[in-house]
Amino acid sequence: VQLQASGGGLVQVGDSLRLACSVSGPIFVNYVMGWFRQAPGKEREFVAAITWAGGTPTYADSVKGRFTISRDTAKITVSLQMNSLKLSDTAVYYCAARPFVGLRTKPIDYSVWGQGTLVTVSS
Repeated sequence: VQLQASGGGLVQVGDSLRLACSVSGPIFVNYVMGWFRQAPGKEREFVAAITWAGGTPTYADSVKGRFTISRDTAKITVSLQMNSLKLSDTAVYYCAARPFVGLRTKPIDYSVWGQGTLVTVSS
């Protein structure tokens, strides 16, 4: 499985942005797809995750109510809709895949990573 993230850019506080992660290669319904982010000088942190089969996603408290993760099985993509962006959302965003059952929030639990896409929120 290979992942390709896109959609980052420069936006202002309060704006919205949609990130997409294109998936190539074999993927199975038990895969977990996640979004993580890493701000300058900080560790990579969990943002959101969803199983490829669907079901209830899980979110970091910092983005709950503002971000929505979804997957499109026809287009084989995973998206992250980000609304009401804050300065603190500025980071490089990564999509990741976990080929095992169970939503997880730690980077070490994901074995496949795409390249990052930079999101910069300005005031």
